[in-house]
Amino acid sequence: QLRANVSNAGLPGDFREVLQQRLGELERQLLRKVAELEDEKSLLHNETSAHRQKTESTLNALLQRVTELERGNSAFKSPDAFKVSLPLRTNYLYGKIKKTLPELYAFTICLWLRSSASPGIGTPFSYAVPGQANEIVLIEWGNNPIELLINDKVAQLPLFVSDGKWHHICVTWTTRDGMWEAFQDGEKLGTGENLAPWHPIKPGGVLILGQEQDTVGGRFDATQAFVGELSQFNIWDRVLRAQEIVNIANCSTNMPGNIIPWVDNNVDVFGGASKWPVETCEER
Repeated sequence: QLRANVSNAGLPGDFREVLQQRLGELERQLLRKVAELEDEKSLLHNETSAHRQKTESTLNALLQRVTELERGNSAFKSPDAFKVSLPLRTNYLYGKIKKTLPELYAFTICLWLRSSASPGIGTPFSYAVPGQANEIVLIEWGNNPIELLINDKVAQLPLFVSDGKWHHICVTWTTRDGMWEAFQDGEKLGTGENLAPWHPIKPGGVLILGQEQDTVGGRFDATQAFVGELSQFNIWDRVLRAQEIVNIANCSTNMPGNIIPWVDNNVDVFGGASKWPVETCEER
């Protein structure tokens, strides 16, 4: 439009030609600028699309991982193929079982453990309920033998596990006459009675791996802490037969606890305790 106005205007020829040249240059500059802006717009669109795709890909990966966790999938070879490592004698390394116990009139508790701690391996596990911190405890403290506490009553067990090797430990108990048994690597090494007889195990407490509880879920004492590794901690609501315990210890059967099974998503670790892949039977 400016060109048309210049052409029709009553201006000297030379001046009109110069003006038209300037206008032509201005037009070319404007066209170049428009082209640059179009290129920048295209690049920005591509970058935005790529960023959006990357963001969506990351979100999808996170959602997939959340779904896997919700379904109980494990980072280990199988959900039970792991151990809890407690390498230091402190009052802040421990594992916690998410599930709690119902009221029990009998139980069998089995686990694999490895420790060379001295004196005493400490507390492989403890179960505390309101009003009774020592509802069920397995402990080897100082130069004392391994002890099983139920409702704060004590039985000394003839178990010897502080040699740095994996051992399979089982303890059974029934409220009837307070009968108990102790097994190491499938062999019954001790039995007795009158351990908290006629006392039902109280429900709704807290199960801790590696520490002795002075209050429910807390007040740990470093001198009573377990040092070593634990795996396959299982609890049944009955006294297992001796042959069943032999089969578990020699790895000829896999029998998860019907009350507390050893699975990855049921065990949390705290304070620097860690979970590692392990096949206890192969490692043994």
